[in-house]
Amino acid sequence: MDLLGYLLTGAAAGLLAGLLGVGGGLVIVPSLAWLLAGQAVPGGHLMHLAVGTSLAAIIPTAVSSLLAHQRRGSVHWPVVRSVIPGILAGALGGAWLARQVSSPGLALCFGTFEILVALQLFFAVRPSAHRGLPGMSGMTAAGVIIGAVSALLGIGGGTLTTPFLLWNGIDIRHAVGTSATCGLPIALAGAAGFALSGQAVMAGRAWTTGFIYWPAVAGIVLASVPLAPLGTRLAHHLPRSQLQRLFALFLLLVGFRMLLAA
Repeated sequence: MDLLGYLLTGAAAGLLAGLLGVGGGLVIVPSLAWLLAGQAVPGGHLMHLAVGTSLAAIIPTAVSSLLAHQRRGSVHWPVVRSVIPGILAGALGGAWLARQVSSPGLALCFGTFEILVALQLFFAVRPSAHRGLPGMSGMTAAGVIIGAVSALLGIGGGTLTTPFLLWNGIDIRHAVGTSATCGLPIALAGAAGFALSGQAVMAGRAWTTGFIYWPAVAGIVLASVPLAPLGTRLAHHLPRSQLQRLFALFLLLVGFRMLLAA
């Protein structure tokens, strides 16, 4: 039954990533928090295990997405190069910060974030360009914030990176492609941070590396990677705006459920 839950989680995350362009972590983290609740995670670190596992599961999807956007020429590589140092530092810092927060505290942070994303999706809020890209120090600072928040919550960062790039004058096609590309270093650094920070807590526990639970990673990846392209194809045939609002309502319910569980 656990494997079925992981597969269904991956299927939903892959379809929604392709269909609506939203990060799989928004679905994976709360689903894992419920699926892993019966695993008797020591020390009240349930959310840490869910977030770390989500970041590890996002890596293969991020690679696939990067390659797809690169083939379409929609990756703004100078932006990627300028923001990656900050993203790597921020993601490692976010994983360390998460270790200092209690599991209910992480649930509170995640639930609040999901509600904010739900409102943004429901009302289709999209920032318009107000300025050009900042200099190297500004891009590094932005990368640190994006990486830290994304790693802390177990998401790929698209809900933060895409609006930041749009606000700074990058067209939507390159903003989405560049944001998807930045999701790979976020997931890699964040997963590494959670693997290291959870070593002492999860020592001796089967199938785990720190706060990463590999059976869940495998089940999610097996379903998410093949279904993401299907979601992309369906996006051309289904009413995107209505689907986006329905997904926003779903996130709203999940967000409030996480707040109540915190």
